[in-house]
Amino acid sequence: MATSPQQPGQRRRGGSPRGAAPSRPPRTPLWLRRTVFCLSLSILLIAGLGWYFYQRLDGNISIDAATADELRRYEEGRPRPAATGAQNILLIGSDDRSGGNRKYGRPTSGERSDTVILLHLAGDRKSVTAISLPRDLMVQIPRCRAKDGRHSGSQLNQFNFAYSFGGAACTIRVVETMTGIRVDHHLILDFTGFKEMVDAVDGVEVCVPKPVDDKAARLRLKAGRQTLDGEQALGWVRARKTLGDGSDTDRMRRQQEFLASLVSKVKSDGVLFNPLRLAPLLDSATKSLTTDKGLSDLTALYELVRGVRDVPMEEVHFLTVPRRPYRLNTNRDELVQPDASRLFQALREDEPVPFGSKADNRAEGAVPLLRTAAYVGEPGPVRAADPGDEPTYNGTTPADDICR
Repeated sequence: MATSPQQPGQRRRGGSPRGAAPSRPPRTPLWLRRTVFCLSLSILLIAGLGWYFYQRLDGNISIDAATADELRRYEEGRPRPAATGAQNILLIGSDDRSGGNRKYGRPTSGERSDTVILLHLAGDRKSVTAISLPRDLMVQIPRCRAKDGRHSGSQLNQFNFAYSFGGAACTIRVVETMTGIRVDHHLILDFTGFKEMVDAVDGVEVCVPKPVDDKAARLRLKAGRQTLDGEQALGWVRARKTLGDGSDTDRMRRQQEFLASLVSKVKSDGVLFNPLRLAPLLDSATKSLTTDKGLSDLTALYELVRGVRDVPMEEVHFLTVPRRPYRLNTNRDELVQPDASRLFQALREDEPVPFGSKADNRAEGAVPLLRTAAYVGEPGPVRAADPGDEPTYNGTTPADDICR
């Protein structure tokens, strides 16, 4: 069939007129292009900063591989891990005087464990129990090996000898022998790391019962509620002679109340849920942190924090292992039995520890709690009015009012 020739200027079906430029899609508005560009740039920037901080924080952590190697020698005799999924972490505050810590005194012949806390995270992650272990506690120390290869004989000695001679491995073995509890991880923090953590949260509130002027601790404070910076906080938790009764028990009570206040500050200010506030805290914490390989990367530490960040403050318990003056030397401590064994058993079996806080003891109508002669100093276990009842372990929580 013949078709008529197309006339000039006539539009072709489905196309443009002969000689006309092809039609273009409408242009994207300039404001939209700029918005998309800015969003893309922001995403790249956030991703880059996230990668930078992850690499920086991850590289801050020092790995203590030597402790794991040493503990493998004794694996057969160590307690088994908790079947419930509970985690037990040994927190060691070191008095290392090298590097930036030199101003706190002359280097000693070996590092000492200034503070040791056994941290129990319940298997259901609904409670946390932190137990202070006195450095002057008389304990049975197994045969340990020092870094230079020397061995100590099995002996009865004060607890902090273990860390001074055999480091974290010897300390962990003492704790496991004494408690029957498997230590799953350990963290070692020095003076500098502690100070920077406090500064990263803009200070921690404490209650000072009377003015303090302690030259040895470099600490001058007025009485009442105070927010301490890192340097002041270090003096507060380390001072002994000018605060309280000068005992290590009183110092441990102060340390526990400080840590409870730190937990309260971190949780109430939303630090754990705010990346911009959490990053400086993690940076400060990790710069002076030494840990086993299991907690040596940021992912593992984040999982640990995420597992406990929803624990109610009333269920975070700080207490001291039941102790009293050692019968042969009142400058040393010994465990109070059977109370200490009952406490260790509850943790081994991942059962709730009977606990009494300041708030519990002040509650109107509460059953009066009587302290027996076996218990000296605060905090510690107290017995209910009926001597046949199980002991209640007295301590503090982040929910307690620090000035009551």
